[in-house]
Amino acid sequence: VQLVESGGGLVQAGGSLRLSCAASGGTFSSDAMGWFRQTPGEERVFIAAIGRTIDDPYYADSIKGRFTISRDYGRNTVYLQKNSLKTEDTDVYYCAVAPLWAMYLREKYGNWGQGTQVTVSS
Repeated sequence: VQLVESGGGLVQAGGSLRLSCAASGGTFSSDAMGWFRQTPGEERVFIAAIGRTIDDPYYADSIKGRFTISRDYGRNTVYLQKNSLKTEDTDVYYCAVAPLWAMYLREKYGNWGQGTQVTVSS
């Protein structure tokens, strides 16, 4: 099963982007899905996660109120809507999957996609 991220690009500060993560070759409908970000040379940072419903999603403090995670079971896709983008949001963004019981545990995520670059200009 593969995860493929898309939707990254270059955007001005204050703008918006929607990242997508599509699963192919299988389904993750019973799993938690998460988003991470990584600056080259640094650790991957856990920023958002969603379980089977929108109830009790996880958001890192750095993105609360600006980013929204959602999922479409019919399309086997998870999204990250990013609003009010800041230059410090520039990073490569990855999605990954974890067992539902481990939704809030960053170390349990795997099946990494290839990432999508987001660059926010001032």
